[in-house]
Amino acid sequence: MKTSIDRRDFLYSTLLVGATGMIQTEAAAKSHASAKFKPGIIATWEHSQEAVRIAGGLLRSGALALDVVEKGVNVTENDPEVTSVGYGGLPDENGLVTLDACIMDGKRHRAGAVANLQNIKNPVSVARKVMEVTKHVLLTGDGALQFARKMGFPEENLLTESAREKWLQWRRNLNKDDNWLNETHDTITMLCVDQNSDIAGACTTSGLAWKVHGRVGDSPIIGAGLYVDNEVGAAGATGVGELVMQTLTSFTIVEFMRQGLAPHEACRAAFERMCDKIPSARTTQEAFIAIDKKGQVGCATNSDNFVFYYSDGDSPQRNKPTPIT
Repeated sequence: MKTSIDRRDFLYSTLLVGATGMIQTEAAAKSHASAKFKPGIIATWEHSQEAVRIAGGLLRSGALALDVVEKGVNVTENDPEVTSVGYGGLPDENGLVTLDACIMDGKRHRAGAVANLQNIKNPVSVARKVMEVTKHVLLTGDGALQFARKMGFPEENLLTESAREKWLQWRRNLNKDDNWLNETHDTITMLCVDQNSDIAGACTTSGLAWKVHGRVGDSPIIGAGLYVDNEVGAAGATGVGELVMQTLTSFTIVEFMRQGLAPHEACRAAFERMCDKIPSARTTQEAFIAIDKKGQVGCATNSDNFVFYYSDGDSPQRNKPTPIT
C-alpha cells in the first residue's frame, strides 16, 4: 500500500501520545524512529477511563497483554450505565441485547470472536475461550451461546430497565424513515503492549441501537474492528461498522505502520483510504486508534465527541483529538 497524504496535513488533525504525554505530531513523527520501547495501553471513548485504570494496574504488576485487554474491557462490559457495550447495551429492533466481541493475541498470532451472542455479560471472555479451547475463530448466535454455557459462563438478562424504556420510546416513535445509523455505537477497543513487548487487543460492543435483528458489525471481525501483529503493532476501530468492514481499516492501519508510518499517520492514512473508497465515511462517525511495537500510540477521527484514554501503568490520561474535516 502507498499513501499520497502530505505529512503537513497531520499537524491539524491528529495527536500522538508517548512516554512524556501529549506531543504535537510533527515532533512525534521526527522521534518515531528513535523512540525507546515503553509498555502502554490505549482505549476508545469516555467510558474507557475506568477500564484503562484497571488495565493500567495490571500492566504495572507485570500482567501479560492478553490478560490486560480482557480484564480491562470486562470493566466496561459490566457497567450498566454504558449503553453501547455489554450489560445495559441498547437492544436490537426486537428488544434483544445481542453482543459482538473479539480478542487477538499478537504473540501467537491467534484470535477468537463471538457475534450475535445473547444472555452473556462478558462476550470478550467467551471470545478468548473460542481462541484457546477450539480450532475456530468466530462463533455466532445460538452456537456461541451453547459454547458459552459449556465453558461455564452464567446466563442473565442483559436488558436493563433503562435500556428497555429507551427501546419502548423508540418503538413508539418508529416510522418508515427511521435511520438506525443515527444511534449510539460507542464500541470499546483496547490495545496493549506489555513489559515483554508483546501486543494484544480486544474489542466489544452491543452494536447499533435498534439494529435489524441478526446484524453484526465490525467489532468481531478480525482485520476490521481489530487487528494485531506482534512484529508491528495493533489497531482498532469504533464507529459505523459497515464501513469499517468494507475497508478492513484496522488491518490497513497495521500495514501502514509496517511501511514505517507512525501510529497517528497510519490511522489518518487508513481513514483517508476509507473515504476514497466510500465518500460517505467522511460524514459518519468514525475513529481509529493504534499502538506500535515501541508503545507509541495515535489516533484519527472525524468525530467532535471522540476521546481516548492512554496509560503506561500510571493514571489514565484523557486525550481529545482534533477531528479531521
